Amino acid sequence: MPEGTPRPRRGATTIEEVARAAGVSRQTVSNALNAPQRVRPDTLARVAAAIRELGYQPDQSARSLRSGARRTLGYLAPVDDPFDPNPLMAGFLEALVDAAGAWGQRVLLFRPGRGAAEGAAGPPAAIDELVAARQVDGLVLADVLDDDPRIGHVVRTGLPFVTFGRTGPGQPQHWVDIANDTAMAVVVRHLAALGHRRIGYVGRAEDLPWMAARRAGFLAEAARLGLSAVTAARPDVAAVRELLRGPERPTAFAAGSDLLALDVYEAVRAEGLAVDPAGVAVTGFHDTPLCRHLHPALTSVRLPLRAIAAALVERLLGQVRGEAPPAGGLELAAELVVRASSRTSP
Repeated sequence: MPEGTPRPRRGATTIEEVARAAGVSRQTVSNALNAPQRVRPDTLARVAAAIRELGYQPDQSARSLRSGARRTLGYLAPVDDPFDPNPLMAGFLEALVDAAGAWGQRVLLFRPGRGAAEGAAGPPAAIDELVAARQVDGLVLADVLDDDPRIGHVVRTGLPFVTFGRTGPGQPQHWVDIANDTAMAVVVRHLAALGHRRIGYVGRAEDLPWMAARRAGFLAEAARLGLSAVTAARPDVAAVRELLRGPERPTAFAAGSDLLALDVYEAVRAEGLAVDPAGVAVTGFHDTPLCRHLHPALTSVRLPLRAIAAALVERLLGQVRGEAPPAGGLELAAELVVRASSRTSP
């Protein structure tokens, strides 16, 4: 067998086996993995050689022994349907990998095991496994909910972390996000500037804080401008058609996502109306690739995914280096991309 090639493993190599092979104590191996500055260079070299020989986490551990860092960030990937993936979070993952790569970091995706229950049990167990394996230097969480059980759990592990989405009062404010209510207020002002006085909103899952904020921003800005505002009873085509048949039918709709805007398109056409500023104007949220391919192309709010990912990585690596985290989260501005669904001129 060539020198330096890990020995084939017949079972999981233990830290005790590494200690015996290196002629050191179990605590010394632990120190070499987690605090290499405490270990003499010659001892560190023997432990590294034993790890390579026994095949004990050869890649991550060897890197840790050399530098004290794994140079890998963990991302707890949201549950998704591979046949109907969330285009926004796919875009965020792409931006996150690029942002990490700019710092010489890799991103490790993980998720609760196939048999893990959703909610409080699944993600914390997955986080514990990641921490125990010493595979990452820090953690990125997304889709953060009110009273999210993952936040308190990762705080207790001591692992550095950041979140795409706001954490609650009393929790570490290691988040980066957009102001969803402000972004929706921009949409309302845009529709009002086109002359619309009766506007509708279509949203879903109001228990999701970002969706609740969008609805609140829509209603608050409509009230401030003195507009007549209604919300669909349900996030579906039938509910939008009910509004369009009413005596005070909206002449414009703001949707809480691009996919919901599709329902508005269908409802408008089913009522014999046209999607355009002179008929029924429509806007979406997220600016997914879908927007450019609709007819007419859909006006939508674009999230600054690359800026969000870059800020998250920079904040996380600051924690990894032992720097004091910022006192509060970081709010970035979204952009309204105006297209033919709500534009009066080319």
